[in-house]
Amino acid sequence: MPPDLTRPQGLIVSVQAPEGSPLRAPGVIAAMAEAALRNGASGVRLESPEHIGAVRRRCPDALIIGLWKRTLPGSSVYITPGWEHISTVWAAGASVIALDATDRYRPAGEDLAALVQRARSELGAPLMADIDSVANGLRAAELGCDWVGTTLYGYTEDTAAHRPPGWDLLPALRRELPAGASLICEGGIASAEQARRALELGADAVVVGTAITGIDLQVAAYCQALG
Repeated sequence: MPPDLTRPQGLIVSVQAPEGSPLRAPGVIAAMAEAALRNGASGVRLESPEHIGAVRRRCPDALIIGLWKRTLPGSSVYITPGWEHISTVWAAGASVIALDATDRYRPAGEDLAALVQRARSELGAPLMADIDSVANGLRAAELGCDWVGTTLYGYTEDTAAHRPPGWDLLPALRRELPAGASLICEGGIASAEQARRALELGADAVVVGTAITGIDLQVAAYCQALG
């Protein structure tokens, strides 16, 4: 049966791999996604139309948060930055489209409000706003984003001095977001204890990536620590 998008809960696993990694093969991504779902994850977060399509074919009923990372001239916005990327992610089989919803200048000057309105009216697509501050989270919800995630806390110019997780954002967003908006903690969650803390601070669901599926980064970190 199709996933319930009204209120995500529990663990969402980000199944991604860096460029050049053998794990980026769509079949490998799909196998890791299925393993996560079989063991209790409520959904997966995937990057690129190719990976979204591979997981949708293998796991037809999965909750898939889809995005597409594109680095374009004149802007630091790279998570599903424009209409072309939004529509392609949706066509690939995403259940929810994740996009950068910070207040930074977008490639080609595209407007966030216009993108959200078009995604809702033309596609009927639920949207996850990847944000870096309480103000940007509230604005995203006001524009019509269904989910608000702390994904970009610590990764934008305005928050570069901070390190995720965005613990400070969660209570304020929980208090101030409209009742129908879902709050997702994403970024920097490195243990089950931290995931539990995120829920205690008000998140509906927690996205965990590197700590579960980041074999490249995890192995490199261990090797560096061991000298």
